[in-house]
Amino acid sequence: MGMGYIILAGLIMLGSWLVSSRLKSKFELYSKLHLQNGMSGKEIAEKMLADHGIRDVKVISVEGQLTDHYNPADKTVNLSEAVYNQRNAAAAAVAAHECGHAVQHATAYSWLTLRSQLVPVVNVASSYMQWILLAGILMINSFPSLLLIGIVIFAATTLFSIVTLPVEYDASNRALAWLESKRMLTQQEQAGAKDALKWAARTYVVAALGSIATLLYYVSIYMGGRRD
Repeated sequence: MGMGYIILAGLIMLGSWLVSSRLKSKFELYSKLHLQNGMSGKEIAEKMLADHGIRDVKVISVEGQLTDHYNPADKTVNLSEAVYNQRNAAAAAVAAHECGHAVQHATAYSWLTLRSQLVPVVNVASSYMQWILLAGILMINSFPSLLLIGIVIFAATTLFSIVTLPVEYDASNRALAWLESKRMLTQQEQAGAKDALKWAARTYVVAALGSIATLLYYVSIYMGGRRD
């Protein structure tokens, strides 16, 4: 697909790897910072939900690493086994962050609502997007409209990655504000939780930038094909 695409893909992969590696090291570091209050991730999550008057959301444990998420469909805060059971700054940060999404849901936070509306579109788009883009590039001279269709579909996934940014940052801000206001953590633990969530958020920034850059690359191919 050209040297430009190879260089772009390489830079995106490098940026993603660097941020992911830094995130992993940060979580390993703060996993060793044990909470003086002795609370587990599960207990942190349940208290945050209760303090926000949310009674219909369950906190459950799921297998795997970095599998933590909030599911608005069945109203569950899903915490990985390490976060669910552990009693450290990293676990507190993740548990509170996922509860931040539950608070967003309960308060009808507009960006979360928009992201939820985009989910079915992105799911369908992801199934066909790469094949349409590939065919569109191969047929750019004979059928340029096919690439345009692929670009429109890819734009939907790019929009999703952009909308995800305020959702994730807001959830972290809600988590950190609650942890601080309720004095759940010591000053050192609070700083660790904040740093961990900062690097977690940067993974979404890298993903969004990568998606935007790739979208612009496909647009440049389309515009070049039209000029030819």
